[in-house]
Amino acid sequence: MRRSIRALALTLAALTLAAPTALSGTAVAASAGPSPAGSGTAAPRLTLPEPTGASAVGRDTLHLVDKGRKDPWVPTADRELLLSLYYPARAGTGRPASYMTVPEATALLTDRGTLGRHVTAEQVSATRTYARDGARPLTGRHPLVVLSPGFTVPRTTLTSLAEELASRGYVVAAVDHAYETDGTSFPGGRLLGCAACEQISSMEEMGRVSDGRAKDISFVLDRLTGPRAVWRYAELIDPRRIGAAGHSIGGASTAAVMAADRRVKAGVNLDGTFFTPVPERGLDGRPYLMLGGDPALLPPDVEDHSWEQAWQRLDGWKRWLTVTGAGHFAFTDWPVLGELAGDTDPDSPLSGTRSQQITRAYVGAFFDHQLRGRPAPLFDGPSAANPEVVFQP
Repeated sequence: MRRSIRALALTLAALTLAAPTALSGTAVAASAGPSPAGSGTAAPRLTLPEPTGASAVGRDTLHLVDKGRKDPWVPTADRELLLSLYYPARAGTGRPASYMTVPEATALLTDRGTLGRHVTAEQVSATRTYARDGARPLTGRHPLVVLSPGFTVPRTTLTSLAEELASRGYVVAAVDHAYETDGTSFPGGRLLGCAACEQISSMEEMGRVSDGRAKDISFVLDRLTGPRAVWRYAELIDPRRIGAAGHSIGGASTAAVMAADRRVKAGVNLDGTFFTPVPERGLDGRPYLMLGGDPALLPPDVEDHSWEQAWQRLDGWKRWLTVTGAGHFAFTDWPVLGELAGDTDPDSPLSGTRSQQITRAYVGAFFDHQLRGRPAPLFDGPSAANPEVVFQP
């Protein structure tokens, strides 16, 4: 069997098995002071890469409560989700969208290595995005892509990918799953911390997360499409063209939801271990992309055979790609922000700029091909323009 290409097992061991102390899993007051920038010098303003598509990007926020399901981590509460909805918009309308709240940034910096030595929570919160809140949508029907983030990190860490897809004509629903992040600001001034971190004691138990997220995504589809749609711009979504993508366990959850919900026509896993295995019957011929980090960057004692098993069971169009020099978080905004702040990550030597260029190019090409029927020569084989991308197995 091939050695694991994902650092998730190692990452989760560090994040979930070492009793988290930065935030309780229950709601706390949404207030925080600045994080120290140890260098003593002002960092440049953090800016995400500009989207490459033809459309401006609008953003809306939607709070959903599933009154028919209790939260798996706080069973006295109904399951809550917080969505950022990105969509093609009319240029010049709306107002600049914020990146994340200061309390969210404070919680994130607490657990994200050395970046907090270079920038404050206020600087991370003020990261420039290209979406605009309240922007007027373009008319027409667009494919929908649901994005789910990695364990402990919020939906905002996939902002660059979300904005890119929206600029290319997609509606994108980036989801925060309550009690599964370091801290997410929910309505009512509540900062919900990682109750799940306090309850998971082994890697095997991570299947609870991916199974729960599959139910979350199906609930999101219920509320964005069909007769129970509650989003004010729900008419923008073409319910016949729905995809799902995510990072880490958010990526692995896409296979879990595809196994349970045929509305999801295509899926992308960005460097996530399949804690819930792909069914032996496959995914009923639906296409799937596995885009992973560099296997050479993993310690020799880290193994994960779930991608080999998934590859054998996937029964439709499929690709398994790895990215040389890419660490586990290379598919998120994190290396971009680190690069701008002067915080280098020895576990991910590929630059933040290249990490995002590759992520956006291949994920965008996949959905263009599978949900829009457009040619996708990137998947024909190795490309001179993208020498870091290796075709497996």
